[in-house]
Amino acid sequence: MEQSEQNQILFMQLVMQNQQIALMSLGKMNNPVTNKPEKNIEMAKIIIDTLEMLKEKTKGNLSDYEEKFLVNTLNELKILFVEEQNKS
Repeated sequence: MEQSEQNQILFMQLVMQNQQIALMSLGKMNNPVTNKPEKNIEMAKIIIDTLEMLKEKTKGNLSDYEEKFLVNTLNELKILFVEEQNKS
């Protein structure tokens, strides 16, 4: 496997890991330890802010596919975050 292919896979995994943490923090996925949803809006905000920073720091260095995946993930998480905030 080429280094660029491996880097793309690793980048996608990083984004997906953060996405899963954010979804768990928003109560949209069960915590794998307790098998129950657990909300932590502050943690979700930190993860979203981290992905936003990653988007800014990697601007111009991502493939179209990587950039679209990151932007779409961020948009989805931001919508869910606002929905959860409005419930509170």
